[in-house]
Amino acid sequence: MLDLDATIAALSAHPERTALLVDFDGSLAPIVERAEAARPLPDAVAQLSRLAARLGCVAVVSGRPAEFLAAHLPVPGATFVGLYGMEHLVDGTRTVDARVTPYLDDVAAAVADVRTRLPDDLVELKSGVSVTLHWRPAPERADEVLAVADEVARTRGLAPLRTRMAVELRPPVAIDKGDATRALVDGFAVGAFAGDDTGDLPAFAALADAVAEGMLGAAVRIGVHSPEAPPELDGAVDVLVDGPAGLVALLARVADEIGEPQGGSPS
Repeated sequence: MLDLDATIAALSAHPERTALLVDFDGSLAPIVERAEAARPLPDAVAQLSRLAARLGCVAVVSGRPAEFLAAHLPVPGATFVGLYGMEHLVDGTRTVDARVTPYLDDVAAAVADVRTRLPDDLVELKSGVSVTLHWRPAPERADEVLAVADEVARTRGLAPLRTRMAVELRPPVAIDKGDATRALVDGFAVGAFAGDDTGDLPAFAALADAVAEGMLGAAVRIGVHSPEAPPELDGAVDVLVDGPAGLVALLARVADEIGEPQGGSPS
């Protein structure tokens, strides 16, 4: 494990050659009962904006739709990778991975199916590319939600992805945060990822593999701890911070260590 000082040194030593990737839910934004209510901590946008002005790459990599991320994290110069890597938003232009487009009609049919069986507040639509069924607002319905998800996934030929108190029905294409991470850190000397949940484990593994293969000089894997963190998190990361507040405080210290860009603070 790295201590915080070593983490800050690793992330600030070569800013222009460093790529910083960050998860959203549970990392920049506290977990909330209703998915649509999630918002980043107030200082998250300011600190990411400072870093985006100095680092070679700042990206938010999430299970959320990319347009949701961009709307709530207005960070100039940031890249937004949504739906675990199935879509990208760069400089306002959204692209969807071509491998998922053959399944979009199946996703639409799945949405119609689940809406007839579950309340709307348990169903989260994701840009027409996937749909997530939540039971956090109604924990007593967990078994029901999982049964509906399994049946609809099987009927419509989709892949269920379990996340924290939710299951996502998505195209059966092997795309995860690890793929997005490898692509984003390619060409940089230092790659970092901050995340808190099971869906972030492939990103941490991708960073370790990139170092082992000589693709990346150094990796910093930042675990964002919470009472709901998966047990595998501690062994997959180099440093742990305490919740979104701990992560934003770390980002602020890195930005302070790097200093402001020539000419003053970014607008």
